[in-house]
Amino acid sequence: MGNVLTYSGLTTKTRAMQSRLITEKQIEEILHFTSLSTVGAYLKKTEEYKDELQDLDETLADRETLENRIRISVFQNFSRLYHFAGQRQRKFLDLYGKRYEIRVLKELITNIFDHRKTSFPNLTPYEIYFYRHSGLDLKKLSACSTMEELIYALKGKEYFIPLSAAAEGEDPKPFDYSMALDLYYFSLIWKERKKLFKGDELKEITRGFGEQFDMLNLQFLRRSMRHAGTLHKNITDLLIPVHYKLKEAELKALAEAGSREEFDRIFETTWYGRKFKESEEFSLETFFNYLLRVTLTRQAKKDPYSVATLFSYLYLKEREVTQLIIAVECVSYGTPPEEAIRYIRSN
Repeated sequence: MGNVLTYSGLTTKTRAMQSRLITEKQIEEILHFTSLSTVGAYLKKTEEYKDELQDLDETLADRETLENRIRISVFQNFSRLYHFAGQRQRKFLDLYGKRYEIRVLKELITNIFDHRKTSFPNLTPYEIYFYRHSGLDLKKLSACSTMEELIYALKGKEYFIPLSAAAEGEDPKPFDYSMALDLYYFSLIWKERKKLFKGDELKEITRGFGEQFDMLNLQFLRRSMRHAGTLHKNITDLLIPVHYKLKEAELKALAEAGSREEFDRIFETTWYGRKFKESEEFSLETFFNYLLRVTLTRQAKKDPYSVATLFSYLYLKEREVTQLIIAVECVSYGTPPEEAIRYIRSN
């Protein structure tokens, strides 16, 4: 009864918001459009985007403007959930929301290395979130033109230490800084979850993040193997230090695989490999996305008055935005719908 009372209003709000999400059928319709103005006009008629796009003149909107409006919906919906959340749920949202801070820091780092000045208006999608939920000064950070300036501007903040450590490496690149931020965030979540939750909620959070971290490690190793043909001897230093269904010994064996064939043989013996063999998914990337989606939505249905409902919705919303932005890019470049939908399903 306690959880029902705690989550009743928030669960009702989350369900209502989830019912408005764009479906795969709608994504497929968009992929058959031949202009961005048609995409904008279509989204303006949907429940999810009619408010975000009501003042948009779709006949004049360029790709960047349309993508920014789509991204804004993530942060606005996050703020709506935060408003309805109680103290306990807000602790989870505060922890989860750090991913948005890291997303912006990565964008700033990329711009610095590309010698491209960050225009503050380009950060508009993040402005609402930072104003309401973050202790970072977005204007101050966007004014930095070197990594030294950016790291110094973060002094006293939690991201200062991981970025400073990355800066001490040999000729660090954006990838090194991004990995430092990701590993910090994932380790923080894994540690803090036990302080925020207990009982069934702790099990739900552990399963949701545990499978996600396992699959991120698998994707990283597989993609590295695909591009290089072999894995770097220190690649384990770049992996998320979490082991859920993918055991430490299995991860070590995969990281030491001498060829893609050996990697695939080892993968087939893991829990994820056995699941993949049973599935009808046509690619490993599609399978990973499918498995995580099934895990989160199943938990939300099983225990709707719990943090699983929040976790599931936020995942589905971010996935929707990712797929919509890819769809906008495909329409912009005239990508054939059949090719575009395959690419979308793998993300």
